[in-house]
Amino acid sequence: MSELYQGDKAVVGRLLRGDEAAFDEFFDTYFSRLYRFAVARLDNDPGAAEEVSQATLCKAIAKLATYRGEAALFTWLCTFCRHEISAHYGRHGRTARETPLLEDSPAVRAALESLGAASVDGPHERLRRRELAGLVRMTLDCLPARYGDALEWKYIEELSVDEIAVRLKVGPKAAESLLTRARQAFRDAFAAVHADAEAWEQ
Repeated sequence: MSELYQGDKAVVGRLLRGDEAAFDEFFDTYFSRLYRFAVARLDNDPGAAEEVSQATLCKAIAKLATYRGEAALFTWLCTFCRHEISAHYGRHGRTARETPLLEDSPAVRAALESLGAASVDGPHERLRRRELAGLVRMTLDCLPARYGDALEWKYIEELSVDEIAVRLKVGPKAAESLLTRARQAFRDAFAAVHADAEAWEQ
């Protein structure tokens, strides 16, 4: 088990022991995150996202004993969420829209998980998180200004597409199109920067 996810493993242990406070914390912590994960993949349908998020947590609770701490708990939950999203589309006779999302890039996901890992807080880990944060910031700064701004508004300020559209002074469809291009640009640039940084460290 990775040291990064010992805290997640401890949470799961409390849940498996029937700790009621742990269940409250689990739902409070992960429902909103899963909702944001789902709504971006469900054409911004809030009702569908709520249904999928609830189903995800119920399925995950039933499978908690299978969590091994080899990935972040949220990443593990997202696996269930993807299945529920596919099932939702299947029930409605539709195919999931393939929209490239920033957090789906393996390099970006690894960086985000490392940045968010609070369970290991030694000097090496703090330095690594600072370095990753610097790479993210450098990548955003190198993008066209509107791309960097839109991604910060979406993923840091957590604004909706409609709110971003207002800031960009464009329509919602144009804002979503710009976000799609910005995600692709960030993913490509960050993967290159991250790989170069790792090669330099070696």
